[in-house]
Amino acid sequence: MSIGRLREIRIDRRKTQKDIADLLHTTQQQYSKYEIGIQMLPIEKLVILADFYHTSIDYLLGRTDEREPYPKSILMEKSKILIQQ
Repeated sequence: MSIGRLREIRIDRRKTQKDIADLLHTTQQQYSKYEIGIQMLPIEKLVILADFYHTSIDYLLGRTDEREPYPKSILMEKSKILIQQ
């Protein structure tokens, strides 16, 4: 994971570590470990952050500098419909 990217986007959005920890249902101390790279962020939490920040997982991981999210997959939309039924 790109060290600093999580911190950068959090600060840009004027959120505290506690705000993001609450979003992820974890502690501020645990989130801090994710942010500084001591522990890897689980995929499900990475998805939550990408949706929350309206960006891509690749951006959060430092694989791209493009902040705009990718278009949603039609498969993802179909799976949401099936789950709701």
